[in-house]
Amino acid sequence: MAARVLMQRRSLAPLATIALGGLAFAPATVLAEGPVDKKKPIYDDLDAPSANDAPAPAAPIKALQFSKPPAEEEPKKEKKPRGPSPTDRLAVHIGKARMALYRFAVCTENKVNETMDSAFNLEQSFTNTIASLAPSRESGEKLMPGTIYVLVAAMAGSILTRNRNILLRSTVPLAFGVGAGWTVLPVTMRNISDLSWKYEQRFPAVAETHVNIREGLRRGISFAKVHSQVGVQYVDDKVTDAREAVEGWVKQGK
Repeated sequence: MAARVLMQRRSLAPLATIALGGLAFAPATVLAEGPVDKKKPIYDDLDAPSANDAPAPAAPIKALQFSKPPAEEEPKKEKKPRGPSPTDRLAVHIGKARMALYRFAVCTENKVNETMDSAFNLEQSFTNTIASLAPSRESGEKLMPGTIYVLVAAMAGSILTRNRNILLRSTVPLAFGVGAGWTVLPVTMRNISDLSWKYEQRFPAVAETHVNIREGLRRGISFAKVHSQVGVQYVDDKVTDAREAVEGWVKQGK
């Protein structure tokens, strides 16, 4: 039995020698790549695939599914329109506020302009009215002494009626002043009368009353003139008759 084991060892030795010689003389494949650096750089991209990574397996091909014809496809749901954002709504409100403020500013400016225009027009009207009351240079009328005469006449009427009733104390000075004005300032009083008549025309009732009073005064004055003339004529006739009678008596006495 020991001889059999020895025989087996001797038969395996040539086989081992042949195997080692084949490995030594077998061609070897040499790669041209450089040595692989096992250190990982700190700036290496995590997602970049490495050379040693194996390609990902392809996704399995799904079974073909028979799609429905276009006519039978269900309509897709329409997307709802997107509403305005908070910024857009804020911009709209700011725009409305600015427009309201602009309209208010324009309205205020117009009111101020209208008020100033009315004030200027009133001032100009007042100045023109006062200037129109003054007498012209051609008339030769002077306001200063004539105005003093009118005031003195009004004061004289007030003095004369100081112990009378309220009606006389209010009307007599006015009558004296108006009479003195028509006497010493006829042009100015005519201008004042025309101005008062222009303002009275705005109120028909007042204007009609004024016309009636003026017509009544004119008729009364004319009636007084006629009666005065008749009285003067009557007195003259009586005086003439008396003189003729006296002359007749004198002639008869001779």
